[in-house]
Amino acid sequence: MSSSVPVLSLADYKNADDSISASFIRKLGAAARDVGFFYLENHGLTQTEQEDIISLSKSFFALSEKEKQQVKMANSPHFRGYNQTHAEVTAGASDFREQFDIMDELPAVNSHLISDEWQKLIGPNQWPEAIPRMRSTLLTWQDRLTEVGLTLLSALCEALGQPANALYPTVENGPYRHTKLIKYPGSDSGGNQGVGAHKDPGYLTFVLQDEHSGLEVEINNAWHSVSPRKGALVVNIGELLELASDGYLKATNHRVVSPPAGVTRYSSAFFMAAQLDANIPVLALPEHLKRLAHGPSSDPTNPLLRKVGENVLKGRKRSHQDVTEKFYNDIPQQLSA
Repeated sequence: MSSSVPVLSLADYKNADDSISASFIRKLGAAARDVGFFYLENHGLTQTEQEDIISLSKSFFALSEKEKQQVKMANSPHFRGYNQTHAEVTAGASDFREQFDIMDELPAVNSHLISDEWQKLIGPNQWPEAIPRMRSTLLTWQDRLTEVGLTLLSALCEALGQPANALYPTVENGPYRHTKLIKYPGSDSGGNQGVGAHKDPGYLTFVLQDEHSGLEVEINNAWHSVSPRKGALVVNIGELLELASDGYLKATNHRVVSPPAGVTRYSSAFFMAAQLDANIPVLALPEHLKRLAHGPSSDPTNPLLRKVGENVLKGRKRSHQDVTEKFYNDIPQQLSA
């Protein structure tokens, strides 16, 4: 089905006198609850910046297999680096995509100082020697998207009848950030799983797409295409906002269908969560919203955890079994599901 995803402009958040636009807040609240996905325009990121990320992605995936394998994720206990097709698992099946993952550029925590297993997520990224500018470009892009994400998080708090800074204590030391460059090869089989149906574990996800379709969102038990819209980012609500709103907001199932044979699709995804040491609060919604909040969804095989580090690590372990088996002692039973 064609896209039923609303379009919002971040420029409408503030009026000329710097007051909050009630119209924008209403539209944002409706998009976040009714669909969980929306296009975001006038976000401050230039077309040049966006095109450069897609170009950088193409340059990376065009490297030789040997050069890409030098930064393979299986080298990293922090889940950073390159994965070839079928290396990541979603919804119990292998994804048909290549990808390169980064997070914050930080030193690893000394093993003697680790008290919680999620602290092993903290560490340095891997960077290909063949593309020296990749480090500065992607870290800057990640910073730029963080600015947009924090602004949108404030607006969403207001849409929930809260002060704009209601969730600030969960990000005050810097949100957890994760960026992917992704290549979806064409498929002869049709309908191949680029990425299986899933929900995202953080607060917000931003997707930059090239000109090819493939991203789909589940609305009212039907799949709708989220077609590329020039200059717009695709935003979706993550599970931490579902938790914080006691289920008033819903993280929405989405997937990527492989492009047809002869077509290659490139995209980049940015995931913003609360800081890893945070616990997600349940916001005290006003009564008219509270009546519509029936608690977060529950999946016994993939429970939502309020401890952010544990929730993030759970997702990483499920998705990247090779890293889990190499660097982590306890392998969740659901990895074999």
